[in-house]
Amino acid sequence: MMKPEPNENPSKESSTIERFLAGISECIFLSKLGVADIQLVDYLSDMMLRFVRVESLHRVRRANGKPATEVFEMVAEADRRIGLARREVHRHIGDFTLFWSGMYPESLRRINPNESADGFLNYCRQGKRAYAIAAEIEGGDDRPSCDLLYRLSEQFELCAYGLREVRREWEEGDQGSDLLLS
Repeated sequence: MMKPEPNENPSKESSTIERFLAGISECIFLSKLGVADIQLVDYLSDMMLRFVRVESLHRVRRANGKPATEVFEMVAEADRRIGLARREVHRHIGDFTLFWSGMYPESLRRINPNESADGFLNYCRQGKRAYAIAAEIEGGDDRPSCDLLYRLSEQFELCAYGLREVRREWEEGDQGSDLLLS
């Protein structure tokens, strides 16, 4: 079971945080890294916006209804599903591992294998695998394309690096802290 993502209303005016994440993502990926893939950059800024809400990080649910908070639990849930449900869990695993690998890699080094099976996982390898599996399952017009998910798999390390640069930019920039606090 997966909790639905918050509905996005395309006619709704974007919030300050949405504009900030989109702008900083475009600046880093397009200008500094030379990644001219607008669809990819938009996906990454949307992913960061989704994960601002903690419940979005833990939208994959186990059979007992509790959130799957570790990647190894999410993989087990993905293996129990078929079709679009399987695709969405693998996509979420890709997003989850990319977000943590890019935005907070220092937290991954602190995962103790004695306390969590995730301490044994390579988040990069797991994320690439998850996006590749999701890319093999057709998703429909209202979901990310298979091609985009495949590119996320192939360019996982570059995307993680770009997310680290996004974080560095907003931590070092005066405007970032002001926008996030308003």
